[in-house]
Amino acid sequence: MWSAFANPLKFLRLSDWLAPLFYAASGLCIAWGLWQGLWVVPKDEYQGGDIMRVMFVHVPAAWLAMASYSALAVASFIWFIWRHELADIAAKVIAPLGAVWTALCLATGSIWGKPTWGTWWQWDDARMMSVLFLFFLFLGYMALRAAMDTRQKAARAGAILAMVGALNVPLIKFSVDLFTSLHQGASVMAAGGPKMAAVYLWPLMISALGHSLLFGALVMTSMRTEIRDRRTARLRAAALEGGGADA
Repeated sequence: MWSAFANPLKFLRLSDWLAPLFYAASGLCIAWGLWQGLWVVPKDEYQGGDIMRVMFVHVPAAWLAMASYSALAVASFIWFIWRHELADIAAKVIAPLGAVWTALCLATGSIWGKPTWGTWWQWDDARMMSVLFLFFLFLGYMALRAAMDTRQKAARAGAILAMVGALNVPLIKFSVDLFTSLHQGASVMAAGGPKMAAVYLWPLMISALGHSLLFGALVMTSMRTEIRDRRTARLRAAALEGGGADA
């Protein structure tokens, strides 16, 4: 069963039509979510007036930051146990994209935090620091892979770091409940159902869906490029070996 999912040729055929579909759907969802969030929904005086509209970018970015690292850790685990090359390719391309969404989360969080809490950053805030650490994990993963002299060493070292770093994801999720934080508790994925009014919830969820689809489309596009690059490298190496043997 795993071999069917790990076949690069099957992935290329599937992503050939699935990636454009994801791009189109993500554009529609993000555009609708932003239009609703920035211009249609009423401002919430309790959340700081118009500045609360930043949440329609910040919250999806925060979710994607955690989801992307979780995907990185899962792909790394699959490669580490079964050595499926497609899993390593997925992990490699997820890291820079995850770093981008994590940086977007941090930036929009600071923009939202300044007028709401009176500060751009709070060093003793558990949520902020754990997300910042997540950003450094993404950067560290990419730097570690780049420092290795072979692809196998890069995949192994990166997989170990990714799996160990996954412990930070639940820490981010529960940091508000366990430690001191300026952030409020969960208002969407909360026990007993969402605490957010539907007028805000639906645009937020559609925007999050759009970000997720865009992330998926970019992952597929990057994986397709990496697969072709690796295939080209193998063909080039084989040609050089063949040339050396003829000489």
